[in-house]
Amino acid sequence: MQKWIFFVLFILAGALGLGVLFQDISDRQVAKEAEAAAGKSQQLKIAASNWQFDSADYTVKSGEPTKVSLSLKEGVHAIEIQGLDIKLDKENPSKQVTFDKPGTYEIICVLPCGEGHAKMKSKLVVS
Repeated sequence: MQKWIFFVLFILAGALGLGVLFQDISDRQVAKEAEAAAGKSQQLKIAASNWQFDSADYTVKSGEPTKVSLSLKEGVHAIEIQGLDIKLDKENPSKQVTFDKPGTYEIICVLPCGEGHAKMKSKLVVS
């Protein structure tokens, strides 16, 4: 009698273990697919240092998903892309967006960062 109970418990434990193993593999595949899809989207990386951005202008294609990210190389900054309702700062350094309207937009620092703050501007060209 005990042999049958142990046999049934052994079979159940094996089935449970296989279920967990296959679920983990499935979760990994979903994560890889999501990562690959995110890798296909374009990226807009904006680096801010004291009173300047790393580029005078940036270009992205309209209609494509884009990850916009802000990195702080020097000082503390927050940016706004005027006319697009995109604001990034230390607490929210990136945002996934799709630029629908082609045009030229101004990128400005919206956190007073010192004597050159007023000149801290750049352009975003959406083509």
